[in-house]
Amino acid sequence: MPERLFVCTPSKLAAYADCPRRYRYSYVDRPAPPRGGPWAHNSLGASVHNALRGWYALPPGKRHPQALPTLLKGTWVGEGYRDDDQERTAFRRALEWLETYVGTLDPADEPLGVERVVAVKTSVLAFNGRADRIDSRPGPDGPELVIVDYKTGRAGQDRDDARGSQALALYAYAAERVFRRPCRRVELHHLPTGTVVGHDHTEDSLARQLHRAEATARDIVEAERAVTDGADPDEAFPTSPGSLCTWCDYRRVCPAGAEAPAVEPWAAVDRVLLPVIPPADPDPVTDAD
Repeated sequence: MPERLFVCTPSKLAAYADCPRRYRYSYVDRPAPPRGGPWAHNSLGASVHNALRGWYALPPGKRHPQALPTLLKGTWVGEGYRDDDQERTAFRRALEWLETYVGTLDPADEPLGVERVVAVKTSVLAFNGRADRIDSRPGPDGPELVIVDYKTGRAGQDRDDARGSQALALYAYAAERVFRRPCRRVELHHLPTGTVVGHDHTEDSLARQLHRAEATARDIVEAERAVTDGADPDEAFPTSPGSLCTWCDYRRVCPAGAEAPAVEPWAAVDRVLLPVIPPADPDPVTDAD
């Protein structure tokens, strides 16, 4: 019998790559251990993403900055903030980001997809993921697709982030097969600084990212099978202690995570609201890999 395909999303693959124990807590243990409370920075990011989705849902004639306060208010996620003052400050800052960002967009441009799910099957994976935006832009041989990912964290993004993102590469690989158009360019749009960094993949570089994802899937399947056969789950899914432990939803129930310094749910937003310095080289033109 052929092996069953491993059904996955970028976040599922990333959970294991970051820490096998976190993957186990999220996807293997049933009932799953209790998670921590909501993070304010996740609420802020979701609110901005939702507002941009709503902006593109408007008719082109109504896509103007004056629509943004209503859109942001209607999709605002208010969980995890320290108090009303911090939440109001975050709302104002998010609105500033959005107003600046949409000022760079042509309201008449229609993306090929907004919050669009793309999916693809290989001999190992049944992959699906939701891309923030998929643009269609002119290329030398006809229309080409571009994967756009919005970022709202304090840290600016650079070209290495765009090149190394497995999620963006998998979106590009899947979008090319779903829409039957070339899709090699991926871009990170950092709203706090207004910068765009991108990378132009090649067929080989996309294949390398796909093979990495398949290797991760094989490791996961092997670990799950070992647990089914009676192996110690802690040994099959070891911890990977590091800085991410501080922000892990399972920090309180994980022995390694419990040793990490605790932070308040709103701590990252406090940093995001500080003045942000753009990266030294925001030029979106990149070399192909």
